[in-house]
Amino acid sequence: MMKKLMITAALAAMLPAAAAAQGLDEDEVLLFSSFRNDGETGLHLAYSEDGLTWTALKDGESFLTPQIGNKLMRDPCIIQGPDGTYHMVWTTGWWENNIGIAHSEDLINWSEQTMLPVMAHEPEVMNSWAPEIFFNDQTEEYIIFWSSAVPGKFPETEDRGDIRSTIGKGINHRVYYVKTRDFKTYTDTALFYDGGYVSIDGSILKDGERYIMFIKDETKRPEPEKNIRISIAADPEGPWGPSSPPFSPDGVWVEGPTATKIGDEFYVYYDAYMEHRMMGAKSDDLIHWEDISDQLTFPEGSRHGTVLKIDRETLEGLKTVE
Repeated sequence: MMKKLMITAALAAMLPAAAAAQGLDEDEVLLFSSFRNDGETGLHLAYSEDGLTWTALKDGESFLTPQIGNKLMRDPCIIQGPDGTYHMVWTTGWWENNIGIAHSEDLINWSEQTMLPVMAHEPEVMNSWAPEIFFNDQTEEYIIFWSSAVPGKFPETEDRGDIRSTIGKGINHRVYYVKTRDFKTYTDTALFYDGGYVSIDGSILKDGERYIMFIKDETKRPEPEKNIRISIAADPEGPWGPSSPPFSPDGVWVEGPTATKIGDEFYVYYDAYMEHRMMGAKSDDLIHWEDISDQLTFPEGSRHGTVLKIDRETLEGLKTVE
């Protein structure tokens, strides 16, 4: 089934032809990092040759168990830095002011898990959800961004999100970020993205000279959105263009988008958490989308995370882990 996005003229202007797609070469495979249930078991990995069929590694068992925060490892995001080192960030708990971070040379042996108190300067902050990490090759800095709700900020959407029942306040998310070059010192936390709506689960894909952010509209009231939109920028720190209309299936609550490009097509995966399944879509222009959910096979219980390309030598190492 094809679904057409009616995008604004402003967004269309930010959709120039990208550089020639690289796709998957003979030495590349796709790796998907994810969690199970509430995140208590830690990091799970699966791989794919075609972006559709995903096979669990280590028989579906965890590669790394959470040790910090509220001892959850939700929303694990992994990237590989220019020196070959892998860096992972994750959500350490539902109502924390920090995120987790660890590093690895091979995706098997990980450094000590560290808490980054990214929202400790906001004493009333409710959470720090779904962090992602992205390397800005223009500035040679890592950008770490996540979603937090701070009571009193963005009053225009204070009544649009879910309500945290324990305190009776709206969960009014926006996306924040810090930067680092060495994972020892970090910039002060700043606002990363405000599309004018309650938003979580931002994820960035570089495509030629542009940067594409897939993000969830977390609006709950008066009518729920709970869908995936797109924003585009010429720089990974923004400014970000206007959000597109949603392209995820109508009436299905989804979250945790992550994207890759295979050949000339964008593949986007997201977690249909009310239906307990992974879903996805593909497009060659970010305007016309094909729902590929029925073509996808993920390991049972997979929750959202991120997709990245790795070489076959790394994959063979992962396959040896028992």
